[in-house]
Amino acid sequence: MPFIIVSQDEWWVTMGNIAHSSPIRPICYNGTTSARVHTGRAILHDQSHPPNAWAFVLPMTTIDPILPQWDAFVRSHPRGHLLQTAGWGTHKRAFGWRDTFVGVTDDAGTLVGGALLLFKRLPLRMGTMAYLPMGPLLRDPADAAITAAVWVAIHKTARSRRAAFLKWEPGIFTETPLPDPAALGFVASEQTIQPPRTVLIDLHGSEEDILARMNQGTRRKIRQSLKNDITYSEATTRDEVAKFTTLMGATGARNDFGVHSADYYALAFDLFIPQDGALIMAEHEGDVLAGIMVFAVGDTAWYLYGASGDIKRNLMASYGVQWRALQWARARGCTTYDMWGIPDADVETLEADFETRSDGLWGVYGFKRGWGGQVVRSLGAWDMRYNGIIYQVYETAVRLRERRNRPD
Repeated sequence: MPFIIVSQDEWWVTMGNIAHSSPIRPICYNGTTSARVHTGRAILHDQSHPPNAWAFVLPMTTIDPILPQWDAFVRSHPRGHLLQTAGWGTHKRAFGWRDTFVGVTDDAGTLVGGALLLFKRLPLRMGTMAYLPMGPLLRDPADAAITAAVWVAIHKTARSRRAAFLKWEPGIFTETPLPDPAALGFVASEQTIQPPRTVLIDLHGSEEDILARMNQGTRRKIRQSLKNDITYSEATTRDEVAKFTTLMGATGARNDFGVHSADYYALAFDLFIPQDGALIMAEHEGDVLAGIMVFAVGDTAWYLYGASGDIKRNLMASYGVQWRALQWARARGCTTYDMWGIPDADVETLEADFETRSDGLWGVYGFKRGWGGQVVRSLGAWDMRYNGIIYQVYETAVRLRERRNRPD
C-alpha cells in the first residue's frame, strides 16, 4: 500500500510501500488540511488522498551534520566510501564544486542516514547539477521509512541549491537489497562521472593465497620487482608528491588519458594521507620509477591514482608499488581492493580487444587484469530531472561534446 513519510521539522512527504495500522487522515500544514506531497518528480498541493491509503509519520529530523559526526558514520558503515567523506567534499570544493551534507536523525538524535552532495554550476545561469557519489548511506537499507526520509532530504536540498537535475552513482553492490533507481523516479544515464566498471581483488587469505589467484605473468613481475634493489617507501612530504605528479604526466601521455593538475594530487595528499591513504613511491639509484596513491575506508581500499616513468621499465617497479599497496591495505584490515576503472565492456569484449586497443582505459586494463580480481560493474549513473528543459539542453550539449572528442 502507498504510505506517506512526514519529517518532523517540515511537512515534506514522499510515497513508498509499507503497511501501517491506522488509515490516513488529512495532514495539518500551517493550520490547513493541505499537504505538500513529494513524489520524487514534482511538488503537489493536494487536499485529498487516494482511497485505502495508510499513513506513517516519522519522528525524524533533517540536519546538517557536523563533519566529525558524519565521518564517524561513514567510517563505521558497511558501505562507507571515500567519496562520501568530508575530506572528499573539501577536495572537490577546491576544484569547482560546492559540497553539502544532508543527514537524518531519529527521535533520539542518532544519525540514521544521509549523503554528501556535490554541486557544479551549469553555464548560462541555468542553475546547478547536483551529484551524489556512492551514497546515500543508510543505517538499515531495508528500512523503507529511513530510505524515504533520506531521499526527501536529498531532493529538498538539491532543489534549494537550484539543481536542474541530480546525477546519482550508487556504486557497486555485492549484497542485497539493491536500490531500484527507476522506482525512485530516476532515469538511466550514459554520462558517468566515475568509471562504472572495475576489478575487485579479494584480500582474504595469506599473501601466497593472493599471489596464487593472479596470473603467472603478474606473479613473475611482482617477484622480479622485489629483486632489483628498488627502494619502496611511503611519501611523507610535498616534495615526493611533486615527483609523483611528474610521473602522472608521463603516464597520461603514454596511455592516452587525462590527468589532474599537480595541485589536485597535492591536496589529496594533504587531506587523506596518512589517515586514509598512502602515496607509495619506487626509486632505483636516484631515479623515480613509479608511484601509487591508495585510499581506504572501512574494509575497502581504492587504487585511484597510479603512475610510472619511461625509464628502467624492465625493473617492473609499477608491479612492485601495486604489491606494496595491497600489503598496505591488508595491514589496515581491508578485505577488498578496488582497482578503480577499466573500460566499460563485458569480460568477453575486454579479453578479446585489450591487446589491440590502447585508448582511454584500455591502456591500463592489460595491467589490471592480471591481479586475480573479478570484473564487476556498478549500478551506473542515474538522473533525477527537476527541470526537464534544462536537462534536455544539458544532454544535447554532452552528446555534442562526446561526438567532437570521439576518435576518427
